[in-house]
Amino acid sequence: MNKALTDIGVNLTSHCFKSHEQEVIARARNAGVDRFVLIGSDIPDSRDAINLAKENTGCYATAGIHPHQAKTFNNKSLDEIRQLAQQPEVKAIGETGLDFNRNYSPQEQQLTCFEAQLQLAGELQLPVYLHQRDAHQPFYERIKALRSHLCNAVIHCFTGDQKELEAYLELDMHIGITGWICDERRGLHLRELIRLIPADRLMLETDAPYLIPRTLKPRPKSRNNEPCYLPHILSVVSESLGKEEAEVAAQTRTNAARFFGIN
Repeated sequence: MNKALTDIGVNLTSHCFKSHEQEVIARARNAGVDRFVLIGSDIPDSRDAINLAKENTGCYATAGIHPHQAKTFNNKSLDEIRQLAQQPEVKAIGETGLDFNRNYSPQEQQLTCFEAQLQLAGELQLPVYLHQRDAHQPFYERIKALRSHLCNAVIHCFTGDQKELEAYLELDMHIGITGWICDERRGLHLRELIRLIPADRLMLETDAPYLIPRTLKPRPKSRNNEPCYLPHILSVVSESLGKEEAEVAAQTRTNAARFFGIN
């Protein structure tokens, strides 16, 4: 059993990676990470993610509008996402959801944008790639109302408490774990909660270039996270679960392939 890994959350279109995307992918592959889901956060960003996926074997994309960008959502947005979703590289709708922590977009616009993308995901029978911060109740209510129409859903970068986790699991959702689990200031609770996640619903991600694992040693000179650090997250997750790294790597890779329809 090898330790080939799938990173289900890479913001490769970020300005942090501009002009050296190939180097980032190469470092990841050298570290044993050879499949990547590139996250789209608005229409132009989704296009860029799709183009990068076309250019790089093992890369796939999402198409959607992040709650931070919900203010850009208009009458044409759904048709644009629908068209992008016809590309074979697109494996999910999103990143979509609610973020009432920063409120970069008004909450009402976030709700409208979120609900529309959930409806579209149900129509297209594509999974939804979800973001939630400080908005659990309205987020949960909308997912619950439409869950029977959705083929699959993942809570990207889960950082919540046990009550939230159990609510999402009751809706048969997948859970994405990032380097937040490595953060001794705010992520230690995840080392206990992760044991509640069924093995077939756990997936791993870096959310690069964000959330670089704080326990990386030696500390990288750059503050940018990269998918090449996913093996470190695997190590912490495996230790928390009391399982061998190879077992967790294989299970989470299988989960990602099934969830995103990756052959």
